[in-house]
Amino acid sequence: MTTLFRAGALALALAATGAPAALAQAESPAAADRFHATTLTLSAYGETVVEPDMASLHLGVTTEAKTAAEAMAANAAQMSRILAALKAAGIAAKDIQTSGLNLNPQYVYVQNESPHMTGYQAAQQVTVLVHDLAKLGPVVDATVSAGANQVNGISFFGLADPTAAEDAAREQAVRALKAKADLYARAAGYRVLRLVTLSEGGAVESPPEAMVPLMAKTRVQGVPVATGSLNVRAEVSGLYELSR
Repeated sequence: MTTLFRAGALALALAATGAPAALAQAESPAAADRFHATTLTLSAYGETVVEPDMASLHLGVTTEAKTAAEAMAANAAQMSRILAALKAAGIAAKDIQTSGLNLNPQYVYVQNESPHMTGYQAAQQVTVLVHDLAKLGPVVDATVSAGANQVNGISFFGLADPTAAEDAAREQAVRALKAKADLYARAAGYRVLRLVTLSEGGAVESPPEAMVPLMAKTRVQGVPVATGSLNVRAEVSGLYELSR
């Protein structure tokens, strides 16, 4: 009776000793890789260069008269003609904004004499948003013909729909991030196991630091207009798991 108990106890001990080995043999290769895994955090960006398709035109009218009321009335009449010309050129009312209105007395200065007021000057400026750059030249011509005697500048500033450009930049950013992860992993003697997290820092539009302007087909008063170009940039960050 005593001999049988000892043999049974010995068999149980041997089975318990062999269990870890059996479990180790059953462990998957992926689980074994995890034992030697490390992580890598990186960021990268992608960029596309596009031609802007919107412009803002800054123009105005200045009038002078003996009295303030006359100067303002003349200015209002001239600006009404300009607004009508903009409407006829296909510019919507929502794309026209008054950006300045001034009334100032005018003086003549003679040496050793007190300033002599000669009348008043009224000035009004508007900012016009042009969505179709093909209309830019005709819009300027129409407003000048209607009485605009100030053209203070044209700004090419953005895209009506930046979605395609932003998505292209995002794809470039993700490709750049993957290539950087592969490079770092090889250099460190690892291989990329998987991408754990991916986040975006946002997509922004900005003029390039050094870029030859793209010449638009639009001409203003016979002068070519350079629209320049925009850099659309997207930034991404990722956490990668590496293994030996």
